Amino acid sequence: MYSQKDVLSIGAQAPLAPAQLQQQTQSHELQRTLTWKDAFWVTSGVPAGVLFTIGGVSATIGNPAWVIWILAILVGFAQCFVYAEISGLYPHKSGGASVYGALGWVRYSKFVAPVSVWCNWVAWSPMLALGTSLAAGYMLSALFPPDSVINTWQLTLVDLGVVSKGLTLRVNSTFILATAFLLITFKLQHSGASAAATTQRILGIASLTPLVLIALVPMFTGDMPSTSFLPLLPLTHDAAGAPVLGGWNAAGISTAMGAMFLACWSTFGFETAVCYTREFKDPQKDTFKAIFWSGVLCLFMFIAVPIAFQGSLGLSGMLEPAIVDGSGVGAAMARFVGGGAVVFNVIVVMLVLAILLIVMTSMMGSSRTLYQASLDGWLPRYLSHVNEHGSPTRAMWTDLVFNLFLLLMSNYMAVLSISNVCYMIFVFLNLQSGWIHRMDRPDWARPYKCKNWLLALGAFFGFFDLAFVGAGANFQGEHTLRNGLIAALLIVPVFVYRHYIQDKGRFPESMRRDMELPNARAGVLPYVALIVGGLVVWIAARLTVIT
Repeated sequence: MYSQKDVLSIGAQAPLAPAQLQQQTQSHELQRTLTWKDAFWVTSGVPAGVLFTIGGVSATIGNPAWVIWILAILVGFAQCFVYAEISGLYPHKSGGASVYGALGWVRYSKFVAPVSVWCNWVAWSPMLALGTSLAAGYMLSALFPPDSVINTWQLTLVDLGVVSKGLTLRVNSTFILATAFLLITFKLQHSGASAAATTQRILGIASLTPLVLIALVPMFTGDMPSTSFLPLLPLTHDAAGAPVLGGWNAAGISTAMGAMFLACWSTFGFETAVCYTREFKDPQKDTFKAIFWSGVLCLFMFIAVPIAFQGSLGLSGMLEPAIVDGSGVGAAMARFVGGGAVVFNVIVVMLVLAILLIVMTSMMGSSRTLYQASLDGWLPRYLSHVNEHGSPTRAMWTDLVFNLFLLLMSNYMAVLSISNVCYMIFVFLNLQSGWIHRMDRPDWARPYKCKNWLLALGAFFGFFDLAFVGAGANFQGEHTLRNGLIAALLIVPVFVYRHYIQDKGRFPESMRRDMELPNARAGVLPYVALIVGGLVVWIAARLTVIT
């Protein structure tokens, strides 16, 4: 049973003054209309992330996949307490953990801080394209045979083989249907977070139902033979490229790192619950509750669903091409429940709703990251606009246009892998910002203050996560690590334009107040952390063995 005392100590913080919490709501600012329950339902879409990578994890590691999922969600859950603490330092800010983490780094480097915010956005925003394309694929595969014209026609626009082998820009049925889903999602977000949260609650109940059924039915029917889980040996490939059972040598450990790289992309996502701190009615209480209970939900779903999936399919089923690329995951899960064609189609539709739920979660979180990054002086000023409902519409339009471009890409796994390199960089920087904030702002009031051992564990896991990047990224395609690092650095010219051209080298007044410190007590330690983090990636990449 959860006991707050076991994992947190409550900081002595006086409540915010009414003038701070209940500012007269104007059309040009976010509105305090949410509770932690609203944020919970917004992030209830995160468990659907398992649908994106469950096939890829299984194809990478084989039988130990279920262990990988357990380890990945446990790591993510342990890290969430650091996010909860740093989020409480800035109850007046939106945008999520990356915004709060950037404020820890900015006194040590103007250029490291915006990388954190940018990497978080680059990780979350592509979920819009990935989710809508997967939902479109589920619908097309359920309605039409695989060899039908509507599933096979394609118009190739540009060859991007220089970025990733076989990558092109193209238009097909998936692009058209996914675009329709994306526009519907945008419309639902336009009326503000409170209205969107109501929609999320309805979708959340409808979409979590099939995932719970998929997790529980095989357990009750006993249709999970032990041969689906054992032996716990990783996959490798013979001279002809066929998958065979390997051993726990260098190649086997590298394979496990590659699987963890993919699984962490899905399991860490519930940190988005802290994106709404600026919109909570009571941020001092709601912030921790939102991320903790979202984490509990994900803890169950990311353990139960993969175990049921693997137990029902077995190794040979997990290696089917339609499972590996994700297009057949929905149909396979629907068959677990049984009940004939009608039930099958109902489950597929509900899985589509589950995916659209995580798309809504992503748009709400990523647009607020852009909005707050603009207010803080990291990104161009135009992104700081909100409409009369308190929605950051210009940030949402930016998300929309960016993802319409991503939808044209032929290889969504390449997009996911590159964005995940950026995501793990964000995770590393934010977990280190926990102890930087603790050293530099020891006397700042904290609604929630995690135990020292949890803070240290989070910092350690930050380096652990970078090892997954170095060792695991290139399992998803040659040059994935290189492309991800390049994507992470694209913020530099954008920040230079905003900070040195638009703002003449000065941060906005509100940002300067947030960065003020009598002295930076962390000294050289943040730089040491960056150097060690870089070495971890380099060493892991050098030692990895891909067969």
